[in-house]
Amino acid sequence: MTRQFSKIPSSILIIFLSIIDTGCQTDQKQPKYNVLFIAIDDLARTISSYDDPIAVTPHFERLARMGVQFNKAYCQIPLCNPSRASLMTGLRPDAINVFDLDEHFRDHIPDIVTLPQLFRKHDYWVGRVGKLYHYNVPAGIGTNGLDDPDSWDEVCNPKGRDKSDEHLIFNAEPHRKISAALSWLAADGADEEQTDGMIVSEAIRQMVKHKDKPFFLGVGLFRPHTPYVAPRKYFELYNSSEMTLPYAPSNDRGDIPYAALAHNCKIPNYGLSDSICIEAKKAYYASVSFVDVQVGRLLDALEENQLTENTIVVLWSDHGYHLGEHGGIWQKRTLFEESSGAPLYIYVPKAKGNGMQSNQVVEFIDIYPTLASLCNLKPENELPGRDLSPLIDQPDSAWGGKAFTQILRPGEGNPMMGRTVKTDRWRYTEWNEGTEGSELYDHQNDSQEFKNLAADSSMQPVIQQLRSQLDENVSGKVPTTPFNPARL
Repeated sequence: MTRQFSKIPSSILIIFLSIIDTGCQTDQKQPKYNVLFIAIDDLARTISSYDDPIAVTPHFERLARMGVQFNKAYCQIPLCNPSRASLMTGLRPDAINVFDLDEHFRDHIPDIVTLPQLFRKHDYWVGRVGKLYHYNVPAGIGTNGLDDPDSWDEVCNPKGRDKSDEHLIFNAEPHRKISAALSWLAADGADEEQTDGMIVSEAIRQMVKHKDKPFFLGVGLFRPHTPYVAPRKYFELYNSSEMTLPYAPSNDRGDIPYAALAHNCKIPNYGLSDSICIEAKKAYYASVSFVDVQVGRLLDALEENQLTENTIVVLWSDHGYHLGEHGGIWQKRTLFEESSGAPLYIYVPKAKGNGMQSNQVVEFIDIYPTLASLCNLKPENELPGRDLSPLIDQPDSAWGGKAFTQILRPGEGNPMMGRTVKTDRWRYTEWNEGTEGSELYDHQNDSQEFKNLAADSSMQPVIQQLRSQLDENVSGKVPTTPFNPARL
């Protein structure tokens, strides 16, 4: 053996002996990361770490200090079911043909390997507690919703007192179901009695149960989706007299195409009074603070079980949320910044970028290839997203990211597609391939998207470039496969 080694160049011999000595240079010996995968329903960037001046969210701040906060992360479609299906498959809505609230991606791509399914195939325990794929809220609470059984080893669907207390919920729009209306409840009882509190309690039990084997644990919280329900103490964090509705110029809607306004929110503020809208906003923030504390409980459990140093944490929302912007837009389904952009945090133990923020444009379909890369797993499907690992180490390194988001409108019996591309500086949007209007916003000078430059002849070179990028990534065509316009 000695004679054989003596024939090997010394530099190679040193590397070879190092591998033998450490036992950690091969994939077989490398410890596996756990993954704590947290989904929040309808969460805007109404978070103190995103510089929201009124949000009381210390645990989101804590997660931002732990990992990397992405300030310009964008969903692929601002509607719950198709957004979640896109993120979990790593594919754009065009590729999975899911645009409404009741279509299942496996009806179109039955053999796709989802993100959690990939971890199952590599000997992880993979579990879900709460809402990861789509649920109708609140009707689906306590059920499997529109789940994907192939994704999980084990699932749990808690149901809390928010279900039994539904008759107490105030509905500002009685003609709408509470799932779609501005509706809320300052609830009695403890956090742990609410569905989201029960979800976190069960998730912690599963975390402890499976901590000795690599796990992928999906934890899906229902709030702040309407109805805005949280224990009363969270409402008491906010003073209605200190809240205001978002500013917009008096003529803000004058240059916005009609199609850009969500079909379920054409009338400013639903025709409700400012005082009612202020109370709705307060209830939304109360729900965000309630969710913040639940996130803190999960982070505490990681620390208490000595899991922080070998667990990746990813927290995301399925899309953003409007709270009265552009003269009274509420909820989602638009291609404006507030709806297409959403929070994203990624913590990787010992990553160089931990505690920093990234201002690079990223997409939610980037999450799948990123987790696969970090955990040394090879996706079985071709994925259009990018591995964010370079930004996790150097959050503002050169990136040149672009984000593509789309939404399908029911129209007046003739559905139409809206699609947008967001770059570092620009947002360009087309409705029905431009026949129903287009929008161009300069985020360098107009981050709130008040001035539509699409009709400015000097902007045509910029528009042509952005339109070509759209054509390469997102179709403006209405899908030919069946879908239910009533569920858009």
